[in-house]
Amino acid sequence: MGVKNLWDILESCKKKLPLQHLQNKKVCVDLSCWLVQMYSANRSPAFAKDKVYLKNLFHRIRALLALNCTLLFVTDGAIPCVKLATYRRRLGSNSHAAPDSHPSTSLRRNRGSEFSCMIKEAKRLGMALGIPCLDGLEEAEAQCASLDLESLCDGCFTSDSDAFLFGARTVYRDVFIGEGGYVICYEMEDIEKTLGFGRNSLISLAVLLGSDYSNGVNGFGPETACRLVKSVGENLILDQILSNGVKATRKCKGKNNGNKVDNMCPKASSCEVGMTQDSDGQFRDVINAYLEPKCHSPDSEAVQRVCGQHPFLRPQLQKICKEYFDWSPEKTDQYILPKIAERELRRFSDLRSASSALGIKPLLSEIPVPCPVLAIVKQRKVHRNECYEVSWRNIDGLQVSVVPGDLVRSACPEKITEFLEKKGEEKKQKRRARPKKSGQAAVEDVDERLQELLLGIEADSGGILGGTGNGSAAYAVPVEALDVVDLSSPSPPLRKLSKSQKKMMGVDVQCQSMNMNKMESESSFSTQSSTTSDVDKQVIDLSSPVPAGIRHDRGALADMSNFGSQSKEEEAGGHGGNCVASVIDLSSPSPAIGADDDVIHERKARELRSFLDSIRSELY
Repeated sequence: MGVKNLWDILESCKKKLPLQHLQNKKVCVDLSCWLVQMYSANRSPAFAKDKVYLKNLFHRIRALLALNCTLLFVTDGAIPCVKLATYRRRLGSNSHAAPDSHPSTSLRRNRGSEFSCMIKEAKRLGMALGIPCLDGLEEAEAQCASLDLESLCDGCFTSDSDAFLFGARTVYRDVFIGEGGYVICYEMEDIEKTLGFGRNSLISLAVLLGSDYSNGVNGFGPETACRLVKSVGENLILDQILSNGVKATRKCKGKNNGNKVDNMCPKASSCEVGMTQDSDGQFRDVINAYLEPKCHSPDSEAVQRVCGQHPFLRPQLQKICKEYFDWSPEKTDQYILPKIAERELRRFSDLRSASSALGIKPLLSEIPVPCPVLAIVKQRKVHRNECYEVSWRNIDGLQVSVVPGDLVRSACPEKITEFLEKKGEEKKQKRRARPKKSGQAAVEDVDERLQELLLGIEADSGGILGGTGNGSAAYAVPVEALDVVDLSSPSPPLRKLSKSQKKMMGVDVQCQSMNMNKMESESSFSTQSSTTSDVDKQVIDLSSPVPAGIRHDRGALADMSNFGSQSKEEEAGGHGGNCVASVIDLSSPSPAIGADDDVIHERKARELRSFLDSIRSELY
């Protein structure tokens, strides 16, 4: 508990600091307070059986280890004689003891109690994690305060407010780990500046309000006690209490009997409650217990032993976690090794920062201590924070893990530069290995494949324009006159077929005579041939708009057979006796001879232009 209502009095001095505040600090821990906090969270039998309190302690420790926060456990020793009455009252025993009974010796604690067994488990876990433990002579918070007062640590973790009365300068009341973690901190410097209370003033508040060592003085509440302490002053308050005793006053009002004059107490605005003298030396015992607690001296062997470096014992930790939590060695390593590696990197970063402060800025390769980071593997985002996945050097059992980006920048910025250069070089190599085709090259490639496909279909069908009639003579059209459409050109130029294409085609264009009269056939042939030749020799412009009524969508490539079928049906109805060059029918194995009607040929030419235009639109 500490001093009654003292945390409320110090509320204006409370600071909520980010967990990073504990980075690179050395802190003493009142181990009893931590275990009480964790055990009080859930008192169910399953909670104690599964040792959840010990798991919570493990996770709190590993979070602080990752910040390179050096911990020192401190446990309670014997119960001070001045605290025995309070201790027995809390246990519910000796409730009828005489109020003036004051034992002169301290009392050894019961080492076989359930709570003492919890302390032993926590100490064992801490030793495996490299955290030493100092067994106090009496009060653990007094020993923590002594170490803090002698600057052997940067603060102490305790929930007992009387740590300030023992001389502590920085007290961390509570800590919360995880995302957005923080610590509740009180500084003696803030208390002195904000409230005007020093160590003597706080001790006098303990005498007046009550604490672990006294029941307080009747008639004093927080406001009355603070008012009295401020009125007397820091340097005189303890002497005043010991020599003259304390006198409580309070504001009071008389009964309201209808007279405004008699509304207030006729004596004064404040009334004396009573005078309390230190007749039996009770106040002096309490004051001396705070001013001169029984603790290990800073130069004692016990203190020197725990202030040194203690190694992390991986095999012992695996054994303890298997015994207490039923964890496999791999699971234990997964929890603790990344935090140990992060701690090593923070120590390396602290070394470089100290060198820079002295004006020494050596290169990474010139530092005697090797950098724990071997290389950066990849960049990551964790809770919207920049992080790096790194590979480690000389971390037994750990290959890679994720660390904060700001830590890597402060410890080894050269590794980040090396990673970015390597990443850029890999991108260049990938570009060289996979050259991208330009849009025009891709269109030309598709055009070439389409031409080969068309020529293959025509070769299988037995000819482009010709078909065998009923034994009639064949009219051969020179192959050199056939033009190939270049789909990749906005206005496709005409080009000759290559010799290989001529050979692959192997086509003789034939015409069929429909009339028995040879003279009429020649006359009709000369007339229609000129008309058809004009139509067939037209250059197909793929960029021309699609004629009305012709289907034009992205499914044109899939409608090749429909286009051929329509042409075939239209040709089947016509008759002609002249030999003409007909439209290419891609779907017919034996293209029919075109009719002598010019309208049919014009329509077929438009349909072909529309079909090729739709192909071109899909290519682009």
